[in-house]
Amino acid sequence: MLSLLAATLAVAAPGTPIQWAELGLTPGIDLGFFTLRWYSLAYLAGIVLGYWHLSKMVKAPGSPMAQRHADDLFFYCTLGIILGGRLGYALFYRPELFADFSHGGLMPWGLLRLWDGGMSFHGGVIGVLAAIAWVSLRGGLNWLRVCDYIAVNVPFGMMFGRLANFVNGELYGRPTDVAWAMVFPSDPLGLARHPSQLYQAALEGALMIAILLPLFWYTRARYRPGLLVGVFTTGIAAARFVNEFFRAPDAHLAYVVAESGLSRGQWLSLPMIAVGLGVIAYSLTRRPASETKAPAAA
Repeated sequence: MLSLLAATLAVAAPGTPIQWAELGLTPGIDLGFFTLRWYSLAYLAGIVLGYWHLSKMVKAPGSPMAQRHADDLFFYCTLGIILGGRLGYALFYRPELFADFSHGGLMPWGLLRLWDGGMSFHGGVIGVLAAIAWVSLRGGLNWLRVCDYIAVNVPFGMMFGRLANFVNGELYGRPTDVAWAMVFPSDPLGLARHPSQLYQAALEGALMIAILLPLFWYTRARYRPGLLVGVFTTGIAAARFVNEFFRAPDAHLAYVVAESGLSRGQWLSLPMIAVGLGVIAYSLTRRPASETKAPAAA
């Protein structure tokens, strides 16, 4: 991410906005018969890296689950991200997708056309929580402690996803005159804007990784049920709230900002901050978990 920022700033000239089109970015890897999209690869990289790190976490002392549970979580959380993210996008941002059957081809229903874009972070969170609840119920696991372990790994996907948004030239920011302002070809107004995707990759991804990984590996936070997921929930929602001041609101939701002063994403982030702080408070007032061995692998 730092190399991408450096490359971006290197093409900037004083008083002249950066032209995104001149950065030499492509939407994906052209395989001739198919283009492997960076956005798809970002999801895959985040999930695979998260699974690899979770597998290391469950081998550390005090784990609330075994490797077989991590394997189940890999599958069900992936499903939760996709289904929750898409359903959340339709519910929170584009409810008309539920009744949109106007498309041609093999899939006329707009709701299922994931390749057209549109995923909700908040919906993805709900989907992942449901997946954790299902695996925890089946395996007799402590749901809150499993949430702690999953929360540590979510920022990997957040960072890769936001970088993919930048590479795609989508979800750009509001007009600005900062030195690193950028003109995106998909902007019909052709204005210099904040590269807010990079802000989000830094705050929602890299910063949360820098906070959560040391908390897990170098402190006893893993033994306090709810502490890690509380820190994650508060931090990621606060980062989203701040970033929304720089990100351009979706055109069909601009009225929300005009009427209330805050975007739809900010309104959805406020209850997350409250819940996160509540979970942290709950965690700090409870007895830490004991250093017991992980559940049996069979």
